[in-house]
Amino acid sequence: MKFLDELADARIKEAQEAGQLDELPGAGKPLSLDDDSMVPEELRMAYRVLKNANCLPPELQDQREVESLEALLAGLDDDTAIQRRQRSEAEKRLALLRARLERRRGRGQGGLMAVERAYQERLLRRLGGDKE
Repeated sequence: MKFLDELADARIKEAQEAGQLDELPGAGKPLSLDDDSMVPEELRMAYRVLKNANCLPPELQDQREVESLEALLAGLDDDTAIQRRQRSEAEKRLALLRARLERRRGRGQGGLMAVERAYQERLLRRLGGDKE
């Protein structure tokens, strides 16, 4: 691995000396580094790859759709049958998305957080010597 590091450093130095790195976008400006301190270290690279590919986690996609539907509903007047039908469909979709978000966040019945909490309680009882 050390060989590859040395080779990369040598190639970078050659490019700098040849002036190939002088006109790069953002040259002379501070780097904009994302604060990923709350992301587990083993997931940071995967998150960065997804972000660079403009992919959002499902929860964020759902949240954006919720915001879009709320804006749509705020703009509908219900003057025509078409608008009433659009409102009804948007409200159904909005209810579905909100329920999905609640479930993902562990507030719905059977949410992942509830399962993890139950597992943690069982584990603590067992480690404490209590029998289930």
